[in-house]
Amino acid sequence: MGLKEDLETRVGEIFRQAWTERDGTVVPDAEDIKLTNDAVKLTGTALYADMSGSTKLVDSYKAPFATEIYKAYLHCAAKIITSEGGVVTAYDGDRIMAVYLGNSKNTSAVRTALKINWARQYIVNVKLKAQYPNSTYQVKHTVGIDSSELYVARTGIRGSNDLVWVGRAANYAAKLSAESPSYPTYITATVRNNIHESVINSAKGFNMWTALTWSSMADQTIYGSTYWWSL
Repeated sequence: MGLKEDLETRVGEIFRQAWTERDGTVVPDAEDIKLTNDAVKLTGTALYADMSGSTKLVDSYKAPFATEIYKAYLHCAAKIITSEGGVVTAYDGDRIMAVYLGNSKNTSAVRTALKINWARQYIVNVKLKAQYPNSTYQVKHTVGIDSSELYVARTGIRGSNDLVWVGRAANYAAKLSAESPSYPTYITATVRNNIHESVINSAKGFNMWTALTWSSMADQTIYGSTYWWSL
């Protein structure tokens, strides 16, 4: 069978096959889901943490320096995510995706974002300046968070496949992480309405969130924050 015929056959199967679905309570591994039309349904909170200005970084600096920046930022993000009960689901260049489940999923995701913001400023950038005192480069980033039902399926071909996360939370979190780093953390109204008081107001009693209009997404109200949570 040639490539054209193979693709036509498989795509036809995908559209014709009935789906098998089941509710999930944990983030699945790829091996837990079949390559056929098989899926796990979860209610989860998705987080995307994305370095800002990475194109300028790789265009303006040597590859080893840029790679060190990537590794330092992503290492901190991943360790903080797992410490807050999140599961890293993907790395994509200079960004990382995570999913949180359970009753405190929104609070945990938001606290993660605030901690990553602290680590970026007081660990990554401080260590960067100590190692490269003549460099003016400083890491900036944006974290986006949303919560919704998620449909988890396995995509790709045998020997080269991974999980795909389909649902508003994954899509919105990714889009929010592409917003301006003037607010290092962005959350949707769904998340804002379902978080603990400890991640709404600072220790000094100030509201940490600014209501914003998401003009590229039908003028929805979202919330941005410049605050951090110390480790």
